[in-house]
Amino acid sequence: MTGFLIGAWLTTTLVRYVSWIDFLSIRIKISNLIVVLAMMFLWHLIYRTFGLYQSRRLQSLYCSQRLLPNCIQEWQDIVKATTTGTLVFFLGAKILDIRLFTPFFALMFWLSTTCLTVSFRTILRSGLKQVRAHGRNLRFALIVGTNERAYSFAQMIEEHRESGYRVAGYVDDHVHVPKKGIELLGSHEDFSEVLRSRVIDEVIIALPIKSQYERIQRIIDQAEEQGIRVRCLPHLFNSRTYAQGMSMDQRLTVLDVASESQETGRMVAKRAVDIVLGSAFFFSTLPVMLVAAIAIKLTSHGPALFAQDRVGFNKRTFRMYKFRTMVIDAEREQERLEARNEMDGPVFKIQNDPRITRVGRWLRKTSLDELPQLYNVIRGDMSLVGPRPLPLRDYNGFTKDWQRRRFTVRPGLTCLWQINGRNHTSFEDWMKLDMEYIDNWTFLGDVRILLRTIPAVINGKGAA
Repeated sequence: MTGFLIGAWLTTTLVRYVSWIDFLSIRIKISNLIVVLAMMFLWHLIYRTFGLYQSRRLQSLYCSQRLLPNCIQEWQDIVKATTTGTLVFFLGAKILDIRLFTPFFALMFWLSTTCLTVSFRTILRSGLKQVRAHGRNLRFALIVGTNERAYSFAQMIEEHRESGYRVAGYVDDHVHVPKKGIELLGSHEDFSEVLRSRVIDEVIIALPIKSQYERIQRIIDQAEEQGIRVRCLPHLFNSRTYAQGMSMDQRLTVLDVASESQETGRMVAKRAVDIVLGSAFFFSTLPVMLVAAIAIKLTSHGPALFAQDRVGFNKRTFRMYKFRTMVIDAEREQERLEARNEMDGPVFKIQNDPRITRVGRWLRKTSLDELPQLYNVIRGDMSLVGPRPLPLRDYNGFTKDWQRRRFTVRPGLTCLWQINGRNHTSFEDWMKLDMEYIDNWTFLGDVRILLRTIPAVINGKGAA
């Protein structure tokens, strides 16, 4: 949203200063830069206060012509935010005696920010609607309960497929209300196992609160342990006036009771940084990658690239690419080397792996074998910074549900484990480092990890 702030400011300034000469003659001072940075921070805070960085995907379930007010709720929030922001800026300008921010300037600034934000959000929603209708950017919901309330929610999802929601199935001890097409994935006792074995983005609880309170609490705890978002369809809240923290229509009230949402504005901004920096790194390292590919082809038989299925965001599998550093059929040979595994837990690594080629050893020590993963970053499979992606074999060896919370963010090229010894770190400590990253993530933290990765790579710290 700071981009809209800058764009609106430039647009309004050009309207205020008719000629480019007048505009370019404005002096740039340190004090001006400080004021601009303070404005950007305040603008971000105001947008955050009005909920413009929260995911509104679920609200699209309730948008239809007969429920038009729900569709324009976002526009109303935008107008409230831009009005509040403009008034704050106008009062601040009067206090600081900033002559540029006249009443006319304030009006034009308000119109620019409002129009830019509404237009962008409308275009974005329309684009996402088309993408989701074609089976991309989906979220899979597991419904707990087999009653009319659960089926009403499922029907709403089916009626609004453009929302991107799909029903993964149901969990209940038995089907309480028979209905054609119900896929019962397990009982309440099987709930954790269902989360482990399937791609589940959200859990929708459709059980009656009064009689099932303890069971609901247990389900929330189990889902939260694995970092899965939980929503509740409570019979208790049928009032259309109870709107705090809810999404509603005439049939249902949906309450967020626990959340590990990755669709906040910060995640969108992180994705934008990944695209920009990932593309820059990819194209700038193409000559290095070309040399590495030639060296691999000249010194060993087989393709230069190695592709393997890895577990990504919310347990979705994706094809990860890296330079081949081992002999052909290295994965088949791993079984006979299992006894030499030097890592605890489900991960397999040995210091002097006989499968590694001469060039491959050098590529691993310098981490150049990871460069093709920049393509995965651009595609959206990975991020520049995040927990390292693990093979399916390693994921299947997880024994503790709290460790699976590492899959609630996109895997990354580098992470805290990467800069803290890699192979010299125990599996338990590795997972704790991933949890530390997820719980304390900031942009500045990502920058620090990226900067610390450089000396770690140069020194070959912990590399196999």
